[in-house]
Amino acid sequence: MKLLHIDSSVLGGNSVSRQLTQQTVAEWLASHPGTSVDYLDLAADAPSHLSVDSLGFRLAPQTEGLTDVQKRENAVSEALVTQFLAADVIVVGAPLYNFSIPSQLKAWIDRIAQAGRTFTYTEKGPVGLATGKTVIVVSSRGGVYSTSEGGRAMEHQESYLQTVFGFFGITDVRFVRAEGVAMGEAQKSAALAAAGLDIKTLVADAANQPKAALAA
Repeated sequence: MKLLHIDSSVLGGNSVSRQLTQQTVAEWLASHPGTSVDYLDLAADAPSHLSVDSLGFRLAPQTEGLTDVQKRENAVSEALVTQFLAADVIVVGAPLYNFSIPSQLKAWIDRIAQAGRTFTYTEKGPVGLATGKTVIVVSSRGGVYSTSEGGRAMEHQESYLQTVFGFFGITDVRFVRAEGVAMGEAQKSAALAAAGLDIKTLVADAANQPKAALAA
């Protein structure tokens, strides 16, 4: 089994989402010995945002005639989408930045959202091609958004990730959430403790699934 661990927070050692993704991966490895881990730090090594040179994805012989810049950008997209497709489990650290996700994480999603690789269009509409994976999104938020209708309407973090991974054909998308981490030390401690319990429960639940389903 292969696990892809992704962090996107720019806060380094002060990041709540990084702390919790590390805990999630550790719990997963304890429950799934033999899992190999690939790590991607998007704050340190993010792909460039989409441009006329990086838009789209080209396989040989379509790469013939591309400029050197286009070839380099194409290679970046190929590496990222191949890494994503090879993973059985993806753990994504996704802090809430200005009601959405970090732009670095969005840039990664834009590179793996490739027609013919992670989705395709048919006469009946789009069909996801990245099926059989488990995605665990570790969500951190300075405020509290999940407990009110107004708060839920303002967040485009978890809702967006649920939608985009679903578009890729992934039906097993799970969330670990730490809210209110900027609302004082007591609230932060409570949020981290609750998230830690959720991680244990989530991983234990996944461990009880047939391994063939997780690695499909």
